[in-house]
Amino acid sequence: MILPFQDKKMTPSSRMPALFLGHGSPMNVLEDNRYTRAWRALGETLPRPKAIVMVSAHWFTRGTGVTAMEQPQTIHDFGGFPQALYDTHYPAPGSPALAQRVVDLLAPLPVTLDKDAWGFDHGAWGVLIKMYPQADIPLVQLSIDSTKPPVWHYQMGRRLAALRDEGVMLVASGNVVHNLRTARWHGEGEPYPWAESFNNFVKENLTWRGEAADHPLVNYLDHPGGSLSNPTADHFLPLLYALGTWDGTETVSVPVDGLEMASLSMLSVQVG
Repeated sequence: MILPFQDKKMTPSSRMPALFLGHGSPMNVLEDNRYTRAWRALGETLPRPKAIVMVSAHWFTRGTGVTAMEQPQTIHDFGGFPQALYDTHYPAPGSPALAQRVVDLLAPLPVTLDKDAWGFDHGAWGVLIKMYPQADIPLVQLSIDSTKPPVWHYQMGRRLAALRDEGVMLVASGNVVHNLRTARWHGEGEPYPWAESFNNFVKENLTWRGEAADHPLVNYLDHPGGSLSNPTADHFLPLLYALGTWDGTETVSVPVDGLEMASLSMLSVQVG
């Protein structure tokens, strides 16, 4: 049976892209800047997906879950921001059928069908509200298993790559440099050298070919700035899901890049 979001007639040239978006501050929801304009341009110029699978840094769990409700909630998982941000909602429909397709693709890995606990966190809706402001594309969110090593997450992307041939876009959201303890909150000064070096290291290795376990970005903590750029793994790992879908020949591009507050990378990556 072909599920509603599948299309067996798609050709390689019409394959859905995969994206990693550096989401930054929740305030990007309310602001108009070069990052939000880049996200908007992606929504306007890329082929319109039948559905979206989102991997957000902000659903960091033990084990793997996927949202499987018809109408997921908008989660305001932040504090101390203007009321207008809490008044903003992203009522995109869920897709239990797509959630089940994700479960099938990842089998025999146990994946929990989450029917009431989660929804769309700001790492998800905060970027999609710029790409697809009408919130009319079916969306499911996949959690990131905090207990697994980076290579495991890269291989998850490989297993999910089949969705791109079924009209489904994979969108991952995080920040490849995310050290808020060292951030210059008022934006003054140049980026830290280690942050700039690590951000460049990521860009230089987006199209690395070889065994997954040897990938420089799988082994990102080996870089001298790796641990400073990512004191925790949650915001870096989403990148590996997008890169894992790469077929080794497609164009990999950078729609927008920049370092904010000295230690927050807004790098975005497009596969295909």
